[in-house]
Amino acid sequence: MSITRQNGHLQVENHSVESLAEQFGTPLYVYSRQSIETAFRAYDAAFPDRDHLVCYAVKANGSLAILQLLARLGSGFDIVSVGELERVLQAGGDPQRVVFSGVGKRVDEMERALDVGILAFNVESEAELERLDAVACARGVQAPVSLRVNPDVDARTHPYISTGLRDNKFGIDIHRAEAVYARAASLPGIRITGLDFHIGSQLTELEPLADALSRSLALVDRLDERGIPIEHLDIGGGLGIRYQDEHPPTPAELGESLAPLIGDRNLRLLMEPGRALVGEAGLLVTRVEYLKPGHRDFAIVDAAMTDLLRPALYDAWQRIEPVASPDTEPRVYDVVGPVCETADVLGRERALALQPDSLLAIYGAGAYGFVMASQYNARPRPAEVLVDGDQAHLIRERETIAELWRGEHLLDRP
Repeated sequence: MSITRQNGHLQVENHSVESLAEQFGTPLYVYSRQSIETAFRAYDAAFPDRDHLVCYAVKANGSLAILQLLARLGSGFDIVSVGELERVLQAGGDPQRVVFSGVGKRVDEMERALDVGILAFNVESEAELERLDAVACARGVQAPVSLRVNPDVDARTHPYISTGLRDNKFGIDIHRAEAVYARAASLPGIRITGLDFHIGSQLTELEPLADALSRSLALVDRLDERGIPIEHLDIGGGLGIRYQDEHPPTPAELGESLAPLIGDRNLRLLMEPGRALVGEAGLLVTRVEYLKPGHRDFAIVDAAMTDLLRPALYDAWQRIEPVASPDTEPRVYDVVGPVCETADVLGRERALALQPDSLLAIYGAGAYGFVMASQYNARPRPAEVLVDGDQAHLIRERETIAELWRGEHLLDRP
């Protein structure tokens, strides 16, 4: 375990969270290098008998140092914008290990991805396929393409992070996909390399994933019979982490469940975990500013929905604990931030023993934490620290007030 308690005090690897808050201030994101590396290696070991590539989903946490760490481990990357591509390149990632997902790829994004030589475009619509063909032909190259099929499988997760139903905006209807592959095979700027599906995030059971895989493999077999061979199969990401009382499957269980379905097909396997690699590696550390008793007791802290959006956006539950074991009796608090929105709640009805200036740690903050932060209410975004054993690296400086208006211009005439 990389996040532990010693004598009642919260530790990340060999650093006390109190010392990190004292050194770097709050709100503060803290990540464990050991936790990230352990999670990646578990995924990488899940399919030992098959050529495979773990493509970290950059949208979960795009901090350069974390991308650098994963690149050094041999990770590939799943991106959804040219900005994420540039972050991967800046961090030393190999473009030939990058897959480009997303429903709205612009021409300039396609051009840049072609120029650097990515592994594959996960094409999500027929219109995108036609545009990509035109862009590739104009540059005198072929675009490596994996069609993202929508298998119409219920991932049984939060509706905002479910992506594999026909009502969702993602992918090509699996019943239409065979015809779209035939069209792709006829286009001069397209080189078919794979098939991709992604049914959603924070999966806590394997049955929906196995169902989607079976439907996709049936399509792979039909395509092979039509003379359209598939080189790689991308099963997406989506394994959950434990926020409250979930018991998500492990990567090893994922491999044990899916490998027999793939059988002896000659397919390279790609997967796109994000949250499962970094989610439990991170804490958001925040300080209590005020305790406000009343009809409801509020603990007003210095972190807000601008720092951690998930509770406001999804009504997500994340564990909150005092950094140091307190001496006072617990009371039931709503933990809220200073933003002028009623939705600025980080945790409702939490039994906590608190006093002003107490430090709190919000768990499971390594994924969809800082990456979704904003400057609403003119709030600078927090710092990020990566703990590596005895060392604590400041990997992102706290934003300054002056940086809030960087790039803005006052009018030069009355």
